[in-house]
Amino acid sequence: MATILTPDLKDPALYEAGVPWDVFAELRRDDPVHWNPEADGAGFWSVMRHADIVEVSRQPLLFSSAYENGGHRIFNENEVGLTGAGDSAIGIPFISRDPPVHTRYRKFVMPALSPARLGDIETRIRERVTRLVAEIPLGEPVDLVPLLSAPLPLMTLAELLGVSIDLWPKLYDWTNAFVGEDDPEFRQSPEAMATTLGEFFAFGQELFEARRAEPTSDIASLLANAEIDGVPVPFRDFIGNLILVLVGGNETTRNSLSHSVAAFSAHPEQWQAIRTDRDVLKTAAPEMVRYASPVMHMRRTAMADAIVGGQEIAKGDRVVLWYISANRDENVFPDADRFDVRRKGAQHVGFGAGQHVCVGSRLAEMQLRIAFDMLADRVTSFEVQAPPRRFRSNFINGLKNLDVILRPA
Repeated sequence: MATILTPDLKDPALYEAGVPWDVFAELRRDDPVHWNPEADGAGFWSVMRHADIVEVSRQPLLFSSAYENGGHRIFNENEVGLTGAGDSAIGIPFISRDPPVHTRYRKFVMPALSPARLGDIETRIRERVTRLVAEIPLGEPVDLVPLLSAPLPLMTLAELLGVSIDLWPKLYDWTNAFVGEDDPEFRQSPEAMATTLGEFFAFGQELFEARRAEPTSDIASLLANAEIDGVPVPFRDFIGNLILVLVGGNETTRNSLSHSVAAFSAHPEQWQAIRTDRDVLKTAAPEMVRYASPVMHMRRTAMADAIVGGQEIAKGDRVVLWYISANRDENVFPDADRFDVRRKGAQHVGFGAGQHVCVGSRLAEMQLRIAFDMLADRVTSFEVQAPPRRFRSNFINGLKNLDVILRPA
């Protein structure tokens, strides 16, 4: 194994100014299964290449996501809790379960996202986007995150949960706190986090009891009334799964949208390609997710000695899958650093891979297609005015703001 002097990939400060693409490129080339020492832990393996990440993802019993084995984040969920805020009343979400339990949960959730259950949701999303876009001032600097990137997926989530879409600002604050364990803006103090969790638990308790009493066809009802091996899911696990739905259904779409506007500002010819031919949006949406890679990593734990990419992995070792590296793998995506809305070929891992691939990926891409289709009617170009403020996170490739001018058609 090559010895490369690299920064600690776990350090959230590494990503504050931008993704260190050069570091990931060097590791893909010279040390694709890289040992990352830790000052506060035993260290972990970082997997960089697309093929190796897919291989690991397809073996969930060998490479575990289960809570009792540490869960799906770099930190150990069974030691510091799901949100990294210490012990709490939050139970285990199904992303932190292995098959067959994980598979059973997916069977409860998937019907809620089926075309038959969603009905004319595309029409409702289009109506929502039309209203949001109509309220964006054109030709002057605006912060696009609170005007479009954040409300769109959160309003869709509110609909799926069967709650008022007017709750989206509160859902926004909660989800930022859940994933922002390393960002002082989102985690101002333990007391503030306790208050946030208390508010969320109260919301969750009311929702849980209402859906248990009168089930409907929404996702909240499915999660509240799920049974695993004949045993009803407890409230704690309902809360864990509710957090998973909110974070998973929000972060990918929100940050893919923001990063894509920034990409269109830097590559205006790509925006013109969409304005000229809307069919390009079919390939553009996956490219937006690949290029943004809004979820930077997921973690697994080796349940037996294994070999990944020629590297020996010991039983019990943590294995971190860097999606953000795999989505720029030159062996899979020609000219991988280029934003190309007409790109076709291999599937990105922006939604994960294998057993744990995101159940809402099609809905996320649908929202991206609709949003940029509607924007193409009104906007000739995007002009980002200043570098956005980024999440201080090793997990979410997130933008807190995006100051941009939308030039009117």
